[in-house]
Amino acid sequence: MNCLCDTNVLSELCRPFPNQGIIAWTHTVSEIYLSVITVEEIYFGLTRRPNARILRWFEAFVTDNCSVLPVNGEIAEYAGQLRGKQSLKGQTRTQADMLIAATASAHGLALVTRNERDFADCGIVIINPFS
Repeated sequence: MNCLCDTNVLSELCRPFPNQGIIAWTHTVSEIYLSVITVEEIYFGLTRRPNARILRWFEAFVTDNCSVLPVNGEIAEYAGQLRGKQSLKGQTRTQADMLIAATASAHGLALVTRNERDFADCGIVIINPFS
């Protein structure tokens, strides 16, 4: 199954000793997709806390292994609907997370993340290789 990776998956992969569940998961996929939102979150983090080694790793990993998916009008509309529905249930969700969930939905991708609660009730398959 092709998967969309959440930011925490990439953060784990760049560690000197990544979680073994993440390592095992990488051997099961043929293609990795990222949301442009995840790319922004990584660059935000690396700007706040610069790390040349991680920056080099991230840029090489994306170039060699990933396809970056944009946010378009359809994805933005669905993300707004998801966030609105969650709000009506008293659950606050971030705009970034709902854009990631909507991207996964629009492309028929499972979302790989540690943060299952952030994406619950979004109508997408969630894979947590950390557990």
